[in-house]
Amino acid sequence: VAKDFIERTKQRALGQEVLTSVTPGQQIVKVVHDELIALMGGETQVTPNYASGNWMMVGLHGCGKTTTCGKLAKLLSKNGRKPLLVACDVYRPAAIDQLETLGRQVQIPVFAVRDEKDVTKIAKQALSAAQAQGRDLVIFDTAGRLHIDEELVQELVRLRDLVKPQEILLVADAATGQEAVNIAEHFDKALGLTGIVLTKLDGDARGGAALSMRAVTGKPIKFAGVGEKLDDLEAFLPERMAGRILGMGDVVGLVEKAQEAFDAN
Repeated sequence: VAKDFIERTKQRALGQEVLTSVTPGQQIVKVVHDELIALMGGETQVTPNYASGNWMMVGLHGCGKTTTCGKLAKLLSKNGRKPLLVACDVYRPAAIDQLETLGRQVQIPVFAVRDEKDVTKIAKQALSAAQAQGRDLVIFDTAGRLHIDEELVQELVRLRDLVKPQEILLVADAATGQEAVNIAEHFDKALGLTGIVLTKLDGDARGGAALSMRAVTGKPIKFAGVGEKLDDLEAFLPERMAGRILGMGDVVGLVEKAQEAFDAN
């Protein structure tokens, strides 16, 4: 991904006329900025689809999946949906408690069957409950592991085949680094992801993993977790992320202004 990126940036930079009012270095920053945006999906980034249906959240243990389910439910309810949260992590009792706590905080009902270990049985009951309660969007919080194993993947495949989700979103920690790429590839191959949610973007990690995951899977990054509060989930904007990775917003703005002045003349 890095090699391709450098090559494309080089081709663009070599062909650029240097604007008289900025330095070549500043102009290079603008070229890099534009290429970063293109790499992450371009300015025509898909706006998340808030249509009703089933959403499946997948990812490794500790990536912020359960919290993201709560944040997403809140965001979707703000956009006119009536979500139901479903606890399908049958291995970690605390996961059910956590989801129920989040549900209370965002005032969204949570469906859980504490003594059931078969996720497909839980899912069937949850879909019936959603229909009975008039909920038009069901978010399934699934089990994570410390690493990907076949048993986990098969369980997720069974769940997917049963609920036929509109969205299968991989929740990934922005600080994971290159390991995130292997994780994304593996989940995509097994499940056919529809998109990625990057969490913990409020930390020191600048989200380089975002570049690689988007380039390798070809799947859009749809949401970004930007803080710990339950409102801190937003639609992912490639421009904002590019600015964050470079941390050079002033330079980009300067070159854009110079470009406009140049075009005007």
